[in-house]
Amino acid sequence: MTRASEPSRRALLAVAFAAAATGTAGTAAAATPARAAHGHAGSAPVDYRAWGSDADWRTGTGKGTQVLAAARPGLVIATPAGTAHYTDPHTGKTATWEYATWTSPVHRLAVPATEAIASWNAHTPAGTWLQVELTGTYSDGTATPWYVMGRWAAGDQDIKRTSVDGQKDGKSSIWTDTFSIDDAASGLRLASYRLRLTLYRTPGSGLTPTVWRLGAMGSDIPDRFTVPASTPRLAKELTVPRYSQEIHAGQYPEYDNGGEAWCSPTSSQMIIEYWGRKPTAQQLGWVNPAFTDPQVCHAARFTYDHQYGGCGNWPFNAAYAATYKDLQGVVTRLGSLTDLETLIAADIPAMTSQSFLKSELTGAGYGTSGHLMTVIGFTAAGDVIANDPASPGDSAVRRVYKRREWENIWLRTKRYNASGSVVSGTGGVCYLYFPASPSARQREALEAVGVR
Repeated sequence: MTRASEPSRRALLAVAFAAAATGTAGTAAAATPARAAHGHAGSAPVDYRAWGSDADWRTGTGKGTQVLAAARPGLVIATPAGTAHYTDPHTGKTATWEYATWTSPVHRLAVPATEAIASWNAHTPAGTWLQVELTGTYSDGTATPWYVMGRWAAGDQDIKRTSVDGQKDGKSSIWTDTFSIDDAASGLRLASYRLRLTLYRTPGSGLTPTVWRLGAMGSDIPDRFTVPASTPRLAKELTVPRYSQEIHAGQYPEYDNGGEAWCSPTSSQMIIEYWGRKPTAQQLGWVNPAFTDPQVCHAARFTYDHQYGGCGNWPFNAAYAATYKDLQGVVTRLGSLTDLETLIAADIPAMTSQSFLKSELTGAGYGTSGHLMTVIGFTAAGDVIANDPASPGDSAVRRVYKRREWENIWLRTKRYNASGSVVSGTGGVCYLYFPASPSARQREALEAVGVR
């Protein structure tokens, strides 16, 4: 997303939250208590559920799909269920597509949620794309509409990947990539949900997307301006490539005005390369050869959300990471720096989303309405070692931030902006990228933070 004083489009969500919280800002009692789903001390009130195994896919209802038997089972088109016309709102082009669908069973949330974010991992060869939708039941027994959570393709030659604005029913709304209860103080929550996956292909082509993982994170993070301090328990630093978004300022302005706003894809690229993956020379052939770190330009192009008008769509970044061989990507929330220490101990770095004033994070040198960093370790004193892409050059990317400051700006859900208004914080949102076949130690760490 963006850095410095440039407002984020996700600030619309902050405005909505502030309006919904009239008279309750800073009062934790305004939020409905929720059970912690992670099952360990310090965990957040979060429920992440994914489908990805052969057994998982068979619990759903398919129309024209089948499970591709492989070491990494995937859902594919078998015999199309029908054809559909789609007019791309960003090109005006109308095309006919064959499609097939898969619908998950009902997942009853262990944490009745004020927010939900879907994420997916897939391969979409040219001539194919996919759509992810969510429907659910509110705690009052009524149903939500089917909400589009994303129309996505790895490339941009067939459709322009996009979120869908204007989706609401008077009780909830979709804000780019996030389902949100309109008035959390009312006590209304999302009690359960189903996900629907629609796979599209050029008629008669025999092509198919392959979806390896589909899931969603539901959460009910209490309103809070501050969070309890965690106790340091790990001193370790991972060796992660360092990339600056700032050296790309002005490059490819069609992707949200260039590198100044590329914190999310820049962070994503650091982690992708940490796991030993990288775009090929052929894939980078479109980038101006005079540009340093062309893979960052590549990441920006292929995470860009044409409706949001930026590269900060959280699920689109996770999906981009999973286009690389044997990588998985999920969007979830964590509960404390203890959770991050658990991951770092297992050699899994994480990308975190936070917002803050310049005065709230010593040494950053800027303020932001929304910014992604890559957490790569902890000092002996417990301070956070982060690769911060909002740095003047690659050599300046590694930063050490004070533990207490950093933990608070990441985990809080309410904050004051520069004008003194109450706006939202991200409440512990992070991206986790990890191997399709994690080690036993990595699997244990992921399970400890609620990701299976």
